[in-house]
Amino acid sequence: MEQENSTTTVKKFFLVGLTESAMLQYILFTTFLIIYTMTWLGNVTIITTIITDQQLHKPMYFLLGNLAFIDLSESSVTLPKMLWDLLSEVKTISFQGCITQMFFFHFTGGAVCVVLILMAVDRYVALHRPLQYLNIMNPNVLLSLVVAAWVGGFLHSIVQVALIIQLPFCGPNFLDNFYCDIPQVIKLACTDIYVVELLMVCNSGLFTILIFIVLIVSYAVILVKVRTHLTEGKHKAFSTCGAQVAVVSIHFVPCIFIYARPFQKLVVDKAMSSLYTLITPMLNPLIYTLRNTEMKNAINRLQSLKKKRNDQ
Repeated sequence: MEQENSTTTVKKFFLVGLTESAMLQYILFTTFLIIYTMTWLGNVTIITTIITDQQLHKPMYFLLGNLAFIDLSESSVTLPKMLWDLLSEVKTISFQGCITQMFFFHFTGGAVCVVLILMAVDRYVALHRPLQYLNIMNPNVLLSLVVAAWVGGFLHSIVQVALIIQLPFCGPNFLDNFYCDIPQVIKLACTDIYVVELLMVCNSGLFTILIFIVLIVSYAVILVKVRTHLTEGKHKAFSTCGAQVAVVSIHFVPCIFIYARPFQKLVVDKAMSSLYTLITPMLNPLIYTLRNTEMKNAINRLQSLKKKRNDQ
């Protein structure tokens, strides 16, 4: 593999990947293929169940369905390319492809952050304004909020991409990762990146920390409300909020580790990237399914309905 000439613009990047061992690459391919399949099965099951079961036509599940759709989109930005590369001798991606992957990765990632905020708001309104809940979280409001989530993700991503494409890339062109992401790509720019890196850390890192703190404080307030004021449905409320806190934690902790610091290479970077990009979209539906009795019952009803149709 030859690097691009230092006097020319980089046309492609070589991805170092997770390992150079052929045996480990086959093992990782099998493992990540299973993870990707489970991600699709879990999230599609949630989306299908919410759409088909009338009892789940509620604001909380509308937001959960959108989270599942975004999780599918987010995992599909990186995982198919990664699976292909694990079976390839030379792992490359064009400059345009790299920029596109970064854009959609942060587009969907930003949308996930906003949807998680909306789910916390939904629980707050449900507990503090139970009589006005359905009026406040009406279909028009929900649709507007979801559109706002996608717009927020777009603005978050386009700002970072706009900063990156103005940088000169003249070599080297080896990315020490299995997908294109800002911390690795920005280090390959052949210019002083101090100001751009600072802007990136503020855009992704500090903003993520702020959202995480706000969400944790919000759920703490909600849980105190559940503990001190609710007499009926307390277990259900605790279970729902507990699931959402778990999802928030597994999403934001790796994200904060990756983006809320100077973009220096650390040994655990790839492990945290794997957790954030591959594992989290698979775990979200599992957490919500296992901790939500209403969702489990709806999935059972859907399976029973399919079984009856097959028996007929």
